[in-house]
Amino acid sequence: MLMRTDPFREMDRIVQQLSGASGTWSKPSVMPMDAYRQGDVYVIAFDLPGVSTEAIDIDVERNMLTVKAERRPAEKTGGVQMELSERPLGVFSRQIMLADTLDTEHIEAEYEAGVLTLRIPIAERAKPRKISIGGSSDRKQISG
Repeated sequence: MLMRTDPFREMDRIVQQLSGASGTWSKPSVMPMDAYRQGDVYVIAFDLPGVSTEAIDIDVERNMLTVKAERRPAEKTGGVQMELSERPLGVFSRQIMLADTLDTEHIEAEYEAGVLTLRIPIAERAKPRKISIGGSSDRKQISG
């Protein structure tokens, strides 16, 4: 149902993790995701722990789904001295080419416990249907 747009994206993610680099708006980090079909709905779940809903941007143009998010450092007050910082900060992005069989007009988004879940219904035109044969008094039904 979907296609990766950049074959080297996973390698970039591994290099960023090993180097400790943060994502920027010009070179965002990749966010981990799962994608699966559940009945007549296609589900995509993105890991975005510590990101506020205001910092998440979801956009669909034609069949290209783009999800961007930004995790900023927590504000420190009162002479706080950072001892260890391992949580990734910066900009995260993912672009996914959606199949024509998905109904991009009815995408539902939910954000709970650091997981952004998108539910995309399968388009009616992509579902199996019966087709009747005309032209005789004995009409037959076949699966389409």
